[in-house]
Amino acid sequence: MSPSAAARTTTSEARARLLGTATKIFYAEGIHSVGIDRITAEARVTRATLYRHFTGKEDLVLAYLDQADQGIRGQVAAAVGSTPSAVGQVRAVARSIVDGIRSPGFRGCAFLNAVAEYPDPAHPVHQAVLAHRQWFLDTVTELLARAGDDGVPVDADAAGRHLVMLRDGAMAAGCLFDPELVSETFLHGVEGVLREVSAAAAEEG
Repeated sequence: MSPSAAARTTTSEARARLLGTATKIFYAEGIHSVGIDRITAEARVTRATLYRHFTGKEDLVLAYLDQADQGIRGQVAAAVGSTPSAVGQVRAVARSIVDGIRSPGFRGCAFLNAVAEYPDPAHPVHQAVLAHRQWFLDTVTELLARAGDDGVPVDADAAGRHLVMLRDGAMAAGCLFDPELVSETFLHGVEGVLREVSAAAAEEG
């Protein structure tokens, strides 16, 4: 490995350590309560190293949310790819959500947690949360639109909003109450949304 390649590898490793450390702490403890000194100490890097990779804490928070966004997009893509049936895809996405709720260390939705700390709609962190949520709403709405009987298209906007609200409630409750009960209740609610979509499609047909 050339000296320049070794330097790039070291730089990449330092950035990954910083982001990994920030992700762990931000998710477990919140964002505003965590200072740069705590992150650099736990990541075993200097402040100068942090500022070589991020313009400041806000930039690090945005990178944390971007990483979370990419992870959820991958999770949803895997769920959708697991079955050709649109109904099955909605159920698979729902199951992937409850897998998260049931996982050790679950602390709710990273995006809902973040937006509670950044209430200003014009703030870049708030905007990043809204962009992620819009993508998720668009994705589940499209799936629900294809989930009617015999593929009959339906107006799934209301159903999509309903599913997102069910998901939000489950993510909030999942770290406060019995995750198994919360997961069961959420999946039951998703089945109700699917029944509504199916009935609407049957009427359209």
